[in-house]
Amino acid sequence: MSRPDSGQSWSWSNQFIELGLVLVALLFTGCGFVQLALVEQGEVTVRYVLPWIVLAALGIVGWGVLTWRLPSRDPLFFPIAVLLCGWGLVEVARLQEGFLGRQLLWVGIGYVALVLVAALPYRWYWLSHYRYLWLLSGLGLLGLTIIWGVNPLGVGDRLWLSIASLVYFQPSELLKVLLVVFLASYLAEKRELLVMTRMRIGRLRLPPLAYLAPLLLMWGFSLVLLIWQQDLGAALLFFSTFLSMLYVTTGRRWYIVVGLGMSVLVALAGYLFIDRIRLRGTIWANPWADPRGDAYQIVQSLLAFASGGLLGSGVGLGYPTPYIPVVHTDFVLAAIGEEWGMLGALGAIVLFLILVARGLRAAMYAAMRTSSSFASLLAVGLSAMLGWQSLIITCGTLKLIPLTGVTLPFVSYGGSSMLISCLMIGLLVRVSGMARPVAAEQEQPFLGESPANRVSAAGRVSAQGAADGR
Repeated sequence: MSRPDSGQSWSWSNQFIELGLVLVALLFTGCGFVQLALVEQGEVTVRYVLPWIVLAALGIVGWGVLTWRLPSRDPLFFPIAVLLCGWGLVEVARLQEGFLGRQLLWVGIGYVALVLVAALPYRWYWLSHYRYLWLLSGLGLLGLTIIWGVNPLGVGDRLWLSIASLVYFQPSELLKVLLVVFLASYLAEKRELLVMTRMRIGRLRLPPLAYLAPLLLMWGFSLVLLIWQQDLGAALLFFSTFLSMLYVTTGRRWYIVVGLGMSVLVALAGYLFIDRIRLRGTIWANPWADPRGDAYQIVQSLLAFASGGLLGSGVGLGYPTPYIPVVHTDFVLAAIGEEWGMLGALGAIVLFLILVARGLRAAMYAAMRTSSSFASLLAVGLSAMLGWQSLIITCGTLKLIPLTGVTLPFVSYGGSSMLISCLMIGLLVRVSGMARPVAAEQEQPFLGESPANRVSAAGRVSAQGAADGR
């Protein structure tokens, strides 16, 4: 195959590859619905076909709009989102059929949000310049849950806000995006000052306290709110993302060492003084001591993975629903492991790894090919957020770490999680569209530069600060 002659031909070839991947994702989802219908009803009925038709329409229209507005975007983000959303709809239909219509509605809202965020013309300025407004708004909503928080089930943690008892929204989901926007803007503007050496404690070199303190105070305030609510999964997720972005910005390994030390101290303090954390630690250490009591959920999850084997029992042929409580939210990966087998579970994990890898690739291109340091760090933060969230719930489901209450993006049931995950993909698509090369030939001048010049080009990520508007 010959090399493309122009940026336009390069772009179109990638767009048709993307369309092919979208069709493959829709075919995968359709096969899942067909098998589920045959197992449960013995025939394919409208209630199994309609969700697939809606998903297919959203996927094709979304691809068309993105092709029109962002022809040079990364061709993998949108197809993977279509595949994971479709897989999630199949799992909701299998595990909690009464919630399928509601989840389909949130998928539609999420798709619209993804396409609008990626395709609408706007500058990054209004995101980066008002960073404190976005962060304080998110923390304010999160704080309201302490006073007026509810739980849709009537029992358990009150982590949701209700609108007329009809719509429930989890503010910690919105805070994911707002916190990443704040950190990207702040780090882009203060990077040079954060890497300056002004203070030394042994081998540890610290930046000027005046520039580091606001960042730590904002992070500490959000962490206090989350621990107050005992939403430990979100606290761990935010902390991990914060460390990832700080390390990418400064390149200082000591931040990771200090951050891990802080996390160990917080974990020990929680284990000693908070009953719920102590219980989760005890269950994680030895769930077989009480397999029918407090450890029932994690024990059944492990048994589901074991019974699935390599290829699984088949969609609709396993027993995740009667044995694993709330399997459609926190433990959807266990249901996949039982009915789709180890290959299915690994396939889901690989999809998230690809999302993270392509997000970091888009961040690299944004750093080297544009002057938008904010866009580059935003892509890093969003990729880290998606990656850490997937890793935390996967490890919790497999008993590699104590269980935390986070969802598997796109796949678990939940409107707030679906909407915010789609927003993240929309922003990543936007960054990739502004950062990718437009033709293969344009690689040559950059590849011909010396390593020192490459480093210099990558180092321009903080040249414009948060005020850049490209």
